[in-house]
Amino acid sequence: MFDLITIGRCGVDVYPLQTGVGLAQVESFGKFLGGSPTNVAVAAARHGLRAAVITATGDDPFGAYVHQAIHDFGVDNRFVTKFQEAPTPVTFCEIFPPDHFPIYFYRGEHPPDLRITPESLDLDAIRQAGVFWFSATGLSREPSRAAHLAALTARTSGWTVFDLDYRPALWPEPAEPHVRQALAHANVAVGNLDEVEVATGTRDPEKAAQALLDAGAEVAIVKMGPEGVFARSRTDIAHAEPVEVEVVNGIGAGDAFGGAICLGLRRGWRLERTVRFANAAGAFVAARLACADAMPTTDEVTELMEGGARS
Repeated sequence: MFDLITIGRCGVDVYPLQTGVGLAQVESFGKFLGGSPTNVAVAAARHGLRAAVITATGDDPFGAYVHQAIHDFGVDNRFVTKFQEAPTPVTFCEIFPPDHFPIYFYRGEHPPDLRITPESLDLDAIRQAGVFWFSATGLSREPSRAAHLAALTARTSGWTVFDLDYRPALWPEPAEPHVRQALAHANVAVGNLDEVEVATGTRDPEKAAQALLDAGAEVAIVKMGPEGVFARSRTDIAHAEPVEVEVVNGIGAGDAFGGAICLGLRRGWRLERTVRFANAAGAFVAARLACADAMPTTDEVTELMEGGARS
C-alpha cells in the first residue's frame, strides 16, 4: 500500500540560470522535473513516504527523462504511461525575485497527462492509498476529468486532498462547476487566495475556509502568500506565520508545502503543527532555483523552523 498517490501534470521545467531578466535575455537554462502533482509526490518521498504518481508523457526524449527522474527521486513510476500522439509538456518561466515569476506552458492542445482514462487506473491501489492527491487542472479536459471522478468514487477511506491549483491558461471552459463538483469527494482542500475564490466565491481566508468545510471538507487550508497560512478543521483553527527567506524561485514552494501536508496527515499531526511544518517546507524551496531537485528532508525543514540555514 502506498502512503500517497498523486494524479495529474508532469513535464519538464526549463528554468533560466540567470535571474532578474526576461527570457529574451537569458543565455543558459537548466532542465528539471516539473508538474505540480508529480512534484508533490517527490516532496513526500523526501520525507520518507512511499509515493507514486499517476501521469503520462509523450514517447520522446523528454518523456524518457521524466520517467527516469521520477524513479530517481524515489517515487514509484509504475503508473506513468506514454502516448505517441502528444509530446511531453515543457514549461518555461522568468525569475524576478521576490514574487514575480511569469510561467509559459507549452502543453499543446491535448497533453499526455490529460489523456489518462478511467480504464487505465489501478483503482485498488487508489482505494488503498493513505492519501490521494489530485489537482484542479486534471479536471480541465476529458478523458482526464472522467478518470479523476472514477478515482474519487473509488475512495472510501483515508485522506483525499484536493489541490485547488487553478491555472486559467489551462482551462478551455469555466472551471467553477467542475471544481465545486469535485469538492464533494475531498476531505482536505488546499489553495491560495485566487484558488479558493474560484471554489467558494470569496477571497476572505476565514470565510473561504468555512465554505470549504460546508462543501464537505474536514480540513481547509488557505495559503495567503506573505501573510502565511490559515487553516481550520471542524474542531481546530491554525495560523502559520510566514518564514523569512531570500526568495529565489517561488514556483515550487506550493509543491513542497503539499508534500509536507501529506506527511502531517499520514503521521496524524495536529493541524497547527502540520501547517507550520508545511509553511517552512515551502519557504525552503522558495529560497532555491529548482522545484523537485530542491525538495527538503524532514530534518532540513525542522532546522529551518528552529532558525537554522535560510538559503
